[in-house]
Amino acid sequence: MSQISDPSSITLVVFDVDGVFTDGRFLLGPQGEEYKTFHTRDGHGVKSVLASGRQVAIISGRKAQAVDHRMAELGVEHVFQGCTDKQAVLTALLDRLAISPQNVAFMGDDLPDLEVMRSVGLPVTVADGAPEIRAMARIVTKAPGGHGAVREFCDMLIGNAEP
Repeated sequence: MSQISDPSSITLVVFDVDGVFTDGRFLLGPQGEEYKTFHTRDGHGVKSVLASGRQVAIISGRKAQAVDHRMAELGVEHVFQGCTDKQAVLTALLDRLAISPQNVAFMGDDLPDLEVMRSVGLPVTVADGAPEIRAMARIVTKAPGGHGAVREFCDMLIGNAEP
């Protein structure tokens, strides 16, 4: 894993959900309801990042009530789901928050995240991210998505872990 050259420069941390907070799988119930599994330690990592004074956002291609519920539990204010153009959503958020893309970390795992990852100061992915994503990420976690990768990155960002 690469080292963050200046962690204090990151003021906004943005995450994809499926494949990052989850292992990429989801369960569908008989009525089409969707279930996701989140790692509890990832939640602690997000809370630690928020406590450090940084903002956290979610930009996901899928939409699930479980994500709304979990992010509300964690205190994440900026949750965008069902996004077909993640870059446009990020650009609008940065304009609203008056944050430069260089001060953003984005953690994604697959090709829909590529454009956003190219546009931010710190692109991050999980150990089992798509090869194209791993190749361009500055940080690749040791843990795969859904298995503590979010916490691993959060701890590194706030100085609770060695890279």
